[in-house]
Amino acid sequence: MQTSIDKLIKLTQPGQEADAILRKCVHCGFCNATCPTYQLLGDELDGPRGRIYLIKQALEGNAVTRKTQTHLDRCLNCLACETTCPSGVEYHRLLDIGRNWVDQHVQRSAYDNVRRKLLRGILPYKRRFHFLLSLGQMMSFILPDAVKRAIPARQIRSPWPDKQHQRKMLVLDGCVQPSLAPNINTATARVLAALGISLVKADKAGCCGAVSWHLSAPEEARVFMRQNIDAWWPFIEAGIEAIVMTASGCGSVVKEYGAYLADDKNYAQKARRVSELTKDISEILVNEDLSFFNNTIKNIGKPQRVAFHAPCTLQHGQKITGVVETILQQAGYELTHVPDAHLCCGSAGTYSILQKDLSQQLLINKLKSLENDHPDVIVTMNIGCLNHLASGANTKVLHVVELLEKGLRQGKSLN
Repeated sequence: MQTSIDKLIKLTQPGQEADAILRKCVHCGFCNATCPTYQLLGDELDGPRGRIYLIKQALEGNAVTRKTQTHLDRCLNCLACETTCPSGVEYHRLLDIGRNWVDQHVQRSAYDNVRRKLLRGILPYKRRFHFLLSLGQMMSFILPDAVKRAIPARQIRSPWPDKQHQRKMLVLDGCVQPSLAPNINTATARVLAALGISLVKADKAGCCGAVSWHLSAPEEARVFMRQNIDAWWPFIEAGIEAIVMTASGCGSVVKEYGAYLADDKNYAQKARRVSELTKDISEILVNEDLSFFNNTIKNIGKPQRVAFHAPCTLQHGQKITGVVETILQQAGYELTHVPDAHLCCGSAGTYSILQKDLSQQLLINKLKSLENDHPDVIVTMNIGCLNHLASGANTKVLHVVELLEKGLRQGKSLN
């Protein structure tokens, strides 16, 4: 694609990066074929190719409007287009640059600004989010049904395994996951303990920075990133094997810390090391001997039929495909057929709040696919997807490690 980026913009690092990305695009339109919003709306400007043109026009100095901003806002950042693109266009980086540029030049409504500031001021902070969630759980009986369905029941946190092993890995506790589903990381610790691995937490680590990053507050996001690096660094120096991510949305961001902090002379090297050590929990489990899971699950009787929802941040963001399915099959579960498994469920971080109508349409379509083959349980690898799916599913929704840990407990109880 030929470009004529505005000279002042082209002198900046983001401008140079955007110019290089734009030049890779060959207008083929393959991306539209897998774009969830294009599938729903049928508008060229609500597909990746159209959004690329909008960003190009903006960076070339053309006037940007609220309409431009709306089309960029509607993007889920699911990155199915990147998986499809034959030219290797790094659409997610171009989208980040384009959104930040447009947001600097188009005034949002007061209502939109308030919503975004509230999300940035609540979600990344564990205590604030936990307080408001607890309040919502206590007052759920007076809330509208649509809101009530989005609030999960309160869970009692199971005890962390006590036994210490020679092999040690670090886990990100996250910001919303400890309140929404506190037993995901506990289940992970128990599963890894059964494999001879101790899972440890850094108390001062928190939000990965994704909320701020995707709401056009990159410097705020980098503050969270630096805080996590500081919290993790003593463990890294002590020789932990890996930084384990149980939320694929967080994993996709932490794996890019090296890129996001590349210009920070104090953190660039540390950020690269953090990204190198970061692994999705599926990347850990697939390299371990899971035969004992199969043996314990066999004691239960008929294998559970499992529908796996692959989060976009796992299959498109981190390019991890087929791995979770292999783990589940090795553990003795029967996988059901899920049509259009590449499409987003509509959660997409804050998208389910900011673009509720589109999000709900995508949720309905995704649940139809997941429940098509009558599974006993739906499993996923990301807290946002889990909570979003559970708000409308007729089938129990769990994290994959919760299912594995449950099978392990049941198997042991029958031995």
